[in-house]
Amino acid sequence: MRALILEDAGGPDALKLGDWPDPQPIDGFTQIDVAAAGVGFVDMLITKGEYQIKPPLPFVPGTELVGVRRDTGERVIASAMFGAWAESVLAPLITTFSIPESLGDEAAAGFTINYQTAHLGLVKRGRLAPGETVLVHGASGGVGVASIQVAKALGASTVIATGSTDEKLAAAIAAGADHAVSSAGEWIDEVKALTGGRGVDVVVDPVGGDMFDGSLRCMAPFGRLLVVGFAAGRIPEVKVNRLLLKHLDVVGVNWGGVLPIAPELAQSAHTDLMQWFEAGLLNPPSGPVFDLEHGADAVRFFEDRGSIGKPVIRVR
Repeated sequence: MRALILEDAGGPDALKLGDWPDPQPIDGFTQIDVAAAGVGFVDMLITKGEYQIKPPLPFVPGTELVGVRRDTGERVIASAMFGAWAESVLAPLITTFSIPESLGDEAAAGFTINYQTAHLGLVKRGRLAPGETVLVHGASGGVGVASIQVAKALGASTVIATGSTDEKLAAAIAAGADHAVSSAGEWIDEVKALTGGRGVDVVVDPVGGDMFDGSLRCMAPFGRLLVVGFAAGRIPEVKVNRLLLKHLDVVGVNWGGVLPIAPELAQSAHTDLMQWFEAGLLNPPSGPVFDLEHGADAVRFFEDRGSIGKPVIRVR
């Protein structure tokens, strides 16, 4: 089968289109013929050898996809450990979910990890209640857009988004945010002003670095800060006296890491997400689409942070 193969940990330049053996059946997995696959932050790190899991080279990257199960003929989305940038892949049954035809391939390819992460963060870890306020950093990215929409589906009264350019701020508003403020400006003061000085109840932070530090200064008492990732590069540290004084929670959100502990969360989240999608509360964006031959360009596009939504590799 055709596949995008990583020959060494040299980034997207090391990705080559070639022939790869068909996956062999394994108990607990299903074989999926891939229609399209997403390109995300983990995928970018894997191509550079910077992710904590380093498969033996060469291998086929790609962690999420949309396609058709060979055993049932169902159209599904799935998250796989690796191998999605190919014509066929094995995916765990616990992270394979049926979807309606109304969820198109380009939007579906990047749906699983982003929206499952948003659900885990805002429902399980952030305990978002109707009427509360939410601040979403990196709001035009995949997790950011998903978090805006999941927060509104859960009844958040106000969602404030941050972004680095006018285009990204406009994308956050289009995704459903009530307000968008520039991360290059006095965003802490703006967030305080938009909440009447009280601060926000929940922060979704896939950025880290200075954005994390500033978030602690604009949170309401009993607020929850969700640590999703560190796109800025710097892993921040917490002075816990600030948590004590304002009764704040800082909690980790790692969807892939929670599955071995509580695998049932994935299906229950998917049930909620599909109900919200069918009700028109979720509108997953389609990112730029690249064919398999130019899949390396999708990784470059993501690496350059030009992405609004998630880039997609069209396989079939």
